[in-house]
Amino acid sequence: MTDPVKLTADLIRCPSVTPEEGGALVLLEKLLSDAGFDCTRADRGDVSNLYARWGPKDHPRSFGFNGHTDVVPVGDEAAWTMPPFGAEIREGVMYGRGATDMKSGVAAFAAAAVDFVRDTPPNGAIILAITGDEEADAVDGTTALLDYMSKAGERMSACLVGEPTCPNTMGEMMKIGRRGSMTAWFTVTGEQGHSAYPHRAKNPLPAMARLMHQLASHELDQGSDHFDASTLAVVNIDTGNAATNVIPAQCTGAVNIRFNDLHSGASLSEWLQVEARAVADACNVEVDVRIKISGESFLTPPGPLSDLVAKAVETETGVRPEMSTTGGTSDARFVKDHCPVVEFGLVGRTMHQVDECVEVAQIEQLKAIYTRILQDYFA
Repeated sequence: MTDPVKLTADLIRCPSVTPEEGGALVLLEKLLSDAGFDCTRADRGDVSNLYARWGPKDHPRSFGFNGHTDVVPVGDEAAWTMPPFGAEIREGVMYGRGATDMKSGVAAFAAAAVDFVRDTPPNGAIILAITGDEEADAVDGTTALLDYMSKAGERMSACLVGEPTCPNTMGEMMKIGRRGSMTAWFTVTGEQGHSAYPHRAKNPLPAMARLMHQLASHELDQGSDHFDASTLAVVNIDTGNAATNVIPAQCTGAVNIRFNDLHSGASLSEWLQVEARAVADACNVEVDVRIKISGESFLTPPGPLSDLVAKAVETETGVRPEMSTTGGTSDARFVKDHCPVVEFGLVGRTMHQVDECVEVAQIEQLKAIYTRILQDYFA
């Protein structure tokens, strides 16, 4: 049997801070190749990606897993009580960067897939799409894998992303969609002047304050059938002005919006532009707007795929998972354009934190869940 705990530890010991591969994909490629998977490195730019398939390329039934081996930086290593790449186990808990997000998830689905094709070879194909670029810009990660699949004629019928999805206890939540995410940066330009003679200047600060207040106080919506209400957070206001007797010429600010299926990145961008123009006209200043849409909201409607996953989770944990769309973005936002996709993984309380850790028992339980999903899918 392939031990998902040992595999998790081996992956944690690979220092794969984005975009460094760190040996993690090399390790997985050998494991999967030895198990009979056809492996391809779909690298792009400085990013390493691994595509692995067991079974016929043209089979109409293929189940896919998606995940990432890159991790966020350690931060202040002195604050860690355990070596961040040591994978040490204390009292049934494994510590290390990526223990939760998400080397344990990758280890669990890789181990489940290897053992499943060896013990009960299915009539169909199993695909693992693993990237080294999820924690950063995600430009050359899962998107590169999907581009490779399109050109090579590869296809997943359904996909499960193994991100941590459970807030507190194993099995309590799965994701059937995600909110969209976008950031807008504003630059308000006026005219510099002496603070004792404000009438001789054009102060950008009141204009920025007015704009930020109008955006932050606006109710975007009250939620939809499967989504909470959209949110807008002011994340930055800055002038770089240390002088108290100078009215600055320029001020910058930024907001981040997490939006549901009642909006699109385009509709919200138009709204932001309209609000910025109104403030510019009212305050006699210039307002420049730059917008980046990180992902649109999406939903995989409850149905065969979510039922398949929920049944497997309940069978192995005794808990029926809530179908949720909460949280940040994930690479499911790219996969949803390829095939139906849902997410299920471990408890994510410590992801990105100092002393990130995972209960060893949860890794074993997650492998059992993924194995049951494969058994039921190909039954």
